[in-house]
Amino acid sequence: MWTQVVGKIRMANTPPVNHWWQVPLYVSARGLTTSSIPNGNQLFDLEFDFVDHRLNIRVSNGAHGQVVLESKPVAVFYRETVAALANLGIEVSIWATPVEVERAIPFAEDNAHRTYEHDHARRFWGQLSAAHRVMSEYRAEFMGKSSPVHFFWGAMDLACTRFSGRAAPRHPGGVPNCPDRVMVEGYSHELASCGFWPGGSAEGSFYAYSYPEPAGYRQRRVTPNVAYFDAGLGEFLLPYEAVRTAPDPDGMLLGFLRSTYVAAADLGAWDREALEHRPHAIDG
Repeated sequence: MWTQVVGKIRMANTPPVNHWWQVPLYVSARGLTTSSIPNGNQLFDLEFDFVDHRLNIRVSNGAHGQVVLESKPVAVFYRETVAALANLGIEVSIWATPVEVERAIPFAEDNAHRTYEHDHARRFWGQLSAAHRVMSEYRAEFMGKSSPVHFFWGAMDLACTRFSGRAAPRHPGGVPNCPDRVMVEGYSHELASCGFWPGGSAEGSFYAYSYPEPAGYRQRRVTPNVAYFDAGLGEFLLPYEAVRTAPDPDGMLLGFLRSTYVAAADLGAWDREALEHRPHAIDG
């Protein structure tokens, strides 16, 4: 819920970008950051620091503020964050209700969600950091349109998406507490997406899917053998624990990301030569 508060502040103050790329947060050396947000003639940013457990707010004029990350209701965190921004001369207006959840309690009224475990937050950031490193290598292998490696706070997943360049069928929507127009824009073009999500297994899962899903995709063999297609989710899943305990974790994850992409690209008749060929590849 806290990442939704901060993410909505970025979304409300940043010009729209295709597929809602102005919405996510990014893995940083301390936690998760909004990156720079325009505010008149200034810039500001917000960063969840999971080392010292602070939400740090910085303004380009040198001013700064913070909110302590500790067990407290969402309502309190929301009030403290808005007040800290106001003390720095930054007034924000957001739709202050969470999205993509079954029970959407307005932030100002949410006294139910109140637990913050320092160790758990730092461990999750460690997972995101490791995934970000490998996913960034995977992203660099593609010449076509590709998203950054970014953290979507609605579904709480770190994602990277490749595009074929062709328009896709209109997405049907249907995500809880999320307007259909959001999904229509997000899935306006053919894609192969992958990422890390803290669900699907005890330690979370890496995932991969294609939209639209080409015929034969879910039957395709991918690597490693422990990866499988979850028909309920419509995605390939690879348990985080399997990667963490592998002799070559990075190699296992890269194999999963590459093989699921190849399945989508080959079965979807992507122009792989144009999208992957790098005649002037930079080494070093």
